Amino acid sequence: MSREPVRALFFDVGGTLVRPHPSVGAVYAAVAVRHGITTSADEMDRSFRESWTALKGADLTVSRKDWWRELVFRTLGQENHACFEELFETFAGANMWHVFPDVEEALLEARSRGLHVGVISNWDERLRPLLDRMGLAQYFDSITVSCEVGAEKPRAEIFLAALDAANVYAGQAVHIGDSGNEDVRGAESVGMTAFLVDRDGRDTTALRDLRDLQARLDLAK
Repeated sequence: MSREPVRALFFDVGGTLVRPHPSVGAVYAAVAVRHGITTSADEMDRSFRESWTALKGADLTVSRKDWWRELVFRTLGQENHACFEELFETFAGANMWHVFPDVEEALLEARSRGLHVGVISNWDERLRPLLDRMGLAQYFDSITVSCEVGAEKPRAEIFLAALDAANVYAGQAVHIGDSGNEDVRGAESVGMTAFLVDRDGRDTTALRDLRDLQARLDLAK
């Protein structure tokens, strides 16, 4: 736990603050059919998960759009450039994302405490405008994105860049995310306090949602 007063609070984005709406598979299937590809939401969800796992070792921070192109082609089972371009633009839109209902309250609470509130996210160049379109950018003092830093979580570089942006030491910072490896172990590796959020309730030691955050922050003082 942090031995110093908490001065900065950082959040992961996907799975922590927002999720695709209605689902990745549903969006892929709806777009694919307009490009002559017959499939289902369930099939696309399964294929996307498999493709993501296969490509996870490829560095999103380096290839950016090219990485997503390969992921989409694997998911679709074919190279369809028009379909990829529509999907890439579709997921840049605010209406494709659902902001969890506890998010605004948690961000407002953090700001009322006088904390530096920031983002640390494995994302591409679409994140900053997306956060703005969703009305979330206004809550953040800093946004640290893997494609800009050149390193993805759990690598230390992205967390150190966020700490530098907030002008705080690791012991003064808390990071919240939905990945035990990328968010929790990554943050802890540089000396930050980290909390896992598990919105499915599978991990009883994790935050069920961000409404539990205040009590955890009090314990981290």
